[in-house]
Amino acid sequence: MLFNSLEFIFLFLPITLAGFFMLGRIRQDFAAAWLAIASLIFYAWWSPLYVALLLASIVCNYFFGLRISHDNRRRQFWLVVAVAANLMALCYFKYANFFVDNARILLGLDWHIANIVLPLGISFFTFTQIAFLVDTYQGKASEYNPIHYVLFVTYFPHLIAGPVLHHKQMMPQFAQPETYRISNANIAIGLTIFAIGLFKKVVLADGVAVYATPIFAAAEYGKTLTMIEAWGGALCYTFQLYFDFSGYSDMAIGLSRLFNIKLPLNFDSPYKATNIIEFWRRWHMTLSEFLRDYLYIALGGNRHGAVRRYINLAITMLLGGLWHGAGWTFVIWGALHGFYLVINHFWRAILPRRIVAKPSTLLGRSMGIVVTFVAVVIGWVFFRAANFSTALSILQSMLGINGIMLPGALAGFVNVEWHSALANLGVSFGDVGSLFKRPNGPLWILGSLAFVWLLPNTQELLRNYEPAWNPVRSTNSDSRSCSMLAWKPHGYWALATGVILAWGVLGISRVSEFLYFQF
Repeated sequence: MLFNSLEFIFLFLPITLAGFFMLGRIRQDFAAAWLAIASLIFYAWWSPLYVALLLASIVCNYFFGLRISHDNRRRQFWLVVAVAANLMALCYFKYANFFVDNARILLGLDWHIANIVLPLGISFFTFTQIAFLVDTYQGKASEYNPIHYVLFVTYFPHLIAGPVLHHKQMMPQFAQPETYRISNANIAIGLTIFAIGLFKKVVLADGVAVYATPIFAAAEYGKTLTMIEAWGGALCYTFQLYFDFSGYSDMAIGLSRLFNIKLPLNFDSPYKATNIIEFWRRWHMTLSEFLRDYLYIALGGNRHGAVRRYINLAITMLLGGLWHGAGWTFVIWGALHGFYLVINHFWRAILPRRIVAKPSTLLGRSMGIVVTFVAVVIGWVFFRAANFSTALSILQSMLGINGIMLPGALAGFVNVEWHSALANLGVSFGDVGSLFKRPNGPLWILGSLAFVWLLPNTQELLRNYEPAWNPVRSTNSDSRSCSMLAWKPHGYWALATGVILAWGVLGISRVSEFLYFQF
């Protein structure tokens, strides 16, 4: 079941909300059990078969958590066994086909296995439970109530595509009596955030996708793209992924707020980042924190000198890329971001400390945003492309290696001398490709740029009501515009929310999966 489906909005969500608050008036455990069962039904809507896998994972990790908590002499043993079991299950479902296919090609072995279907959300519920096990080992968490543990893992707003949760974030909220009472304020806040997220997904992400998909498909089938066409496709996918993931993150936070629960923030205007370090503090924030806390620091972090630090960064991002998908394009994407981070840290290390600590000028920040954005767009080409050759073909066109074709309509504005000079530089005029055959293509790109760079994000709009568990005070948006647009329980915001929600619902012509569902 998807958040952007009519059966979810008009059937599952109202029934789940009504049952939760009705049972909460009788007993909290009943309401928690109801929400856990509803979350399992939500997951089973995709495939009832894989509910057994999810339950098996929950039972095993609950048992491991008890062993780690009670068996003081062998706590480390149980932790190693538990983490290894989780990673083995994840690797089997996510990477078995990838490894076998590559071994067959590289080693010439006659290895074949049946195609393994990737269970939805397996990366997220696996990482959530690994974090719980490590936190239990470190004495930061323990859970003895099986109902609460099942709810912690299966809680449907996060189950399919994150955020990655920690026990300390959720269990105290589920223990509060106020959680099980209807809050008009939280209903209003939750519906507003959900409406904004639905609009981002259905109207913006799905709207710009129709321009990105044909261009990547054409490159995959061997077509040589023009420079403008290649940049247009890369930019359209860049915005599609942004609105898709931002929309999902908003919808998850909004849905959870309806149940009086705050989820951690997972998305904070990453395209406003002035460097790649800041980008990863804003994009998929809970995954970045997980990789930092449980992989980068475990490898040694920055405790063993600069060279070791750069190696640890590269390894972390390489594995982070592989986490996103079992394919060499994801490995290259992760390696590329590892390279970006190493360069960024090295640059900051060689600059005088007073310059690093000095606030940037508007021009400096703007240049940093543009450079970071272009680097991210280049990375997204590998992330989206079906294979390495497709990505390379698109990048060659983006760099002008295949020539620079400008729209034929501009030819009349250039005199004869300039025509000759431009021709010598490999610049010509003519058909620049499919992007400009659709009249709104350039408008989508310009409008998306304005949306992500100039407008406040959802948490900034609702900053007076702390929409997330870990609110972030962004420093790169205009505080005056945020104050003017700030959400408040008022009639005009109720009207705006209703219009946005109706626009999103009416835009559901077909149900399209969120891009992060495949990870």
